[in-house]
Amino acid sequence: MAETLFNVIGGEYADTSFTALVEGVVAERYGPMPRVEAMALWRSLSAKSVDNCMVRYYVRAVEEHPAEEWFVAGGEYSATDFSHLAKGRELEVFGPYADRAQALAVWRAITAKTVDDALCRYDIVTGDRLRQLRVQTLP
Repeated sequence: MAETLFNVIGGEYADTSFTALVEGVVAERYGPMPRVEAMALWRSLSAKSVDNCMVRYYVRAVEEHPAEEWFVAGGEYSATDFSHLAKGRELEVFGPYADRAQALAVWRAITAKTVDDALCRYDIVTGDRLRQLRVQTLP
């Protein structure tokens, strides 16, 4: 019989009802991993954020939270409110990646190259958020 695997999921929430993350924040997802590893990671993440009552992490069986695809999306924007891409620019999308950690590694590489450009911005997003961004950035 196969061992049940677990994810550690969470992040910073908008309020202490823990029903919605802070606007613009994507849930952190680690795993899948065996239960013992998941519990150790949960303890570690929770200990790091013990002073912030808005941060919470959960351990969930993989069956309860199927894997999401992760992307890195962004580009050059017309202003620092990052609401509209620069004229003639299209949304740049990298991925999909199987987990947030892979997307984070790509995000770090891309943002290291654009750190001196105040109008460039890239975010780590799920497939659902990417669909929203594509609609928002249509010409």
